[in-house]
Amino acid sequence: MYDQSKQSELIRFARVGVGSTVIDVYPGDGDWTRLFSDVVGPEGRVYSFVPAEVAHFKNDPVGLMRMLAREPGLENVEAVSADLVAMPEAMQPADVVWLHLFYHDLHTALIQAKGATAADFNRAVYERLKPGGCYVIVDHAAAAGSGTTNTQSLHRIDPASVRQEVEAAGFVLDAVSTMLVDEDDQHSIKVFDPSIKGQTDRFAYRFVKS
Repeated sequence: MYDQSKQSELIRFARVGVGSTVIDVYPGDGDWTRLFSDVVGPEGRVYSFVPAEVAHFKNDPVGLMRMLAREPGLENVEAVSADLVAMPEAMQPADVVWLHLFYHDLHTALIQAKGATAADFNRAVYERLKPGGCYVIVDHAAAAGSGTTNTQSLHRIDPASVRQEVEAAGFVLDAVSTMLVDEDDQHSIKVFDPSIKGQTDRFAYRFVKS
């Protein structure tokens, strides 16, 4: 995770506030789910959404999120699992859909095993957001012009490709944050490599449902 100042800035960037309904897609250990829960308060709602495509992982991501949702103070959290493209039927309309270091996976064999594509998922997000709602994507940057060629090998994606794909679903790019930019990253190393892990060059986009 980032230091507290960057966490707070990203939450503001995502326009998560008191009373918001947030969908945290592929929440990992639930760090962002916890933060969002605290921000939205008892009048808000946080869906910790584990795609069915990854529900079989050995760490039992669905079970982890169900345990998290039962913790004192997290009564506004609900663990949900469904196929990625079935997201609209699984949850209520949201103010914010949040993807942290996951969008590139939409172009990997694992996520596409059930037939889902990035285009399908972006349309599902558009359907699930309220008018004016925010679709926020933070991910590892790949070299400019590389498109989606490094999503499987390096777990990176060209930011320009993300913008093109998301705008094709009807979204409008509303803001770009450079707070996670790292100019020392040459974009040629897998993000899990010890020499770069946790220090990758990252981009943050906020799209709005028009």
